[in-house]
Amino acid sequence: MGSDPFLPYSSKDAVVCRGIGKTWAIDTPRAHEALRDVDLDIRPGEFVVLLGPSGCGKSTLLYLIAGLEAQTSGQIWSFHDEVTTPSPDRSLIFQETSLFPWLAVWQNVSFGLSIRGVPLKERRAVARDALSRVGLVEAMDKRPDELSGGMRQRVAVARALAMRPKVLLMDEPFAALDVQTRAKMQDFLLDVWRDSGASVLFVTHSIDEAVALADRVVVFTSRPGRIKTIVPIDLPRPRDPFSPQCEALRRLLTEELRGEVDRAFAEQEALARTG
Repeated sequence: MGSDPFLPYSSKDAVVCRGIGKTWAIDTPRAHEALRDVDLDIRPGEFVVLLGPSGCGKSTLLYLIAGLEAQTSGQIWSFHDEVTTPSPDRSLIFQETSLFPWLAVWQNVSFGLSIRGVPLKERRAVARDALSRVGLVEAMDKRPDELSGGMRQRVAVARALAMRPKVLLMDEPFAALDVQTRAKMQDFLLDVWRDSGASVLFVTHSIDEAVALADRVVVFTSRPGRIKTIVPIDLPRPRDPFSPQCEALRRLLTEELRGEVDRAFAEQEALARTG
């Protein structure tokens, strides 16, 4: 289970990153390098998990692929188009659902369509379809504060699906949920992913979550984030977390991360002393 061999560039790839670097607050006293020389390909329909210590640039990479931030060096393509701005083909889901509390669920789901000027009747129909895919049609006319945390996260997924993205970028979407809800949301996400056909790039700090979800796990170094190794997981889903294969994967990923986490903690402690 070593690193996945690097694949040749293809204009059909969902995401292609070449030589990606990102320095925040560049040319200021607060400058810090988040990413360095990241090369990564995501195939159409692939589920890839980014795993690494806090502050290693995993979320930063999602923002760059989403087109919300510009990289300092390198280039990103998605289905042959260079990424320079946001696109409905690439939807980003944050840890916080960021739903508008004054809008009904269906209005939240169709908000992007309303900005496009899509007629009301069509927006409601698209919202109904997206909510049916996440099992929440009955909540169409409710407000977000009437829903549980897990249900609100499903609404956030439905909102992303309403734009019919080719690439779904997910930044620790289940981190705030309890263990039982998180497990159910993982199962739900795999069902939605299969139905949508989208490529998923999923950030997590949880090794268990990575093993449960991924086709490949991309392990990052401590800051500046670089790709340390890529671990393929060729196991049928749903996966038995207690199987010898899953246990072996957890041990492998734990060992790959151990030194990086230690270095990240040491850096944070040094910054705290000098700050």
